[in-house]
Amino acid sequence: MTMIAGALPSDLPCERPASLFPWQDRPTDCADVVWRHAANPIIPRRPLPGVQGVYNSAVVRFGDRYAGVFRLEKTTRFPLLHAGSSPDGLTWNIEPEPIEFVGHDRDPADYAYDPRVVRIDDNYLVSWCGGHNGPTISLARTRDFRRFERLENAFLPFNRNGVLFPRRIGGKYFMLSRPSDDGHTPFGDIYVSQSPDLTHWGVHRLVMRRGGERTGQWWQRTKIGAGPIPIETADGWLMIYHGVMDTCNGFVYSMGAALLDLEEPWRVLARTDRHVLTPEADYEVSGHVPNVVFPCAALLDAPTGRLAMYYGAADTCTCVAYAHLHELVAFVKDHSAVF
Repeated sequence: MTMIAGALPSDLPCERPASLFPWQDRPTDCADVVWRHAANPIIPRRPLPGVQGVYNSAVVRFGDRYAGVFRLEKTTRFPLLHAGSSPDGLTWNIEPEPIEFVGHDRDPADYAYDPRVVRIDDNYLVSWCGGHNGPTISLARTRDFRRFERLENAFLPFNRNGVLFPRRIGGKYFMLSRPSDDGHTPFGDIYVSQSPDLTHWGVHRLVMRRGGERTGQWWQRTKIGAGPIPIETADGWLMIYHGVMDTCNGFVYSMGAALLDLEEPWRVLARTDRHVLTPEADYEVSGHVPNVVFPCAALLDAPTGRLAMYYGAADTCTCVAYAHLHELVAFVKDHSAVF
């Protein structure tokens, strides 16, 4: 087992309380609705020998601890998925070998990156961008984060940012995605699709278009993509997403948020007219791909409304930011844009 930042081995019992939740109060000199973990990055640049980066990864609560599926790149820079475990959501063990999927013969050219994880019923479902004649949305399920069963790919190439909703809606599974191309995709809008069985997907509906010159939404004018698993609230599904703008120095990835209708999640109820987090810290503006804040996971402590959001910084390291759920929802409603 590979150790990162003093984490405990995943096969040892956790002696810390089950109520342990990754959290830091907002600094007294900060008025932002989202603020950074003071000890970011929680998984730093080159965390292990021969490992170039761990970022754009997904975590969930798993019993009295946390589990994760991580995008890990060794010095070949070829991305694969690795399982991980943590007692507190901040210190992580990451398996040194990539996940081997049951019932699937892996093609050496089958890359895997930017995973999301959600629990639905008794299964944890993993979605990610997999390489099958170009990027598409791949799926797997697990119950213990040791044995992963590969499912059929959800869509044809080219597609990215596949994000499942945490429960069925009208008896159907729903998944957000961003149809794309085979390159770095200098365009992109968010769609939602339905499935009765996680195999057959259809009823594809547009959810949100990117901003642009007409709306003045330059921070999200190039492309947008769903981030963490949507969070169900009384005001709708809270969808945290990334918005991208093109600049003379390349793309800049920021974090935004929107509220979607609970029963018709292709209907946008509100959407921020400004980002809630943008690359400013040194570890966000400098790295393998500068100026990237890429959210992939969020943990909610329901009794307190505390929200811990995990994001990749500069395609290099893993970071955490915090918010109070009610404040973030109110911010979306109070600063909603018309598109």
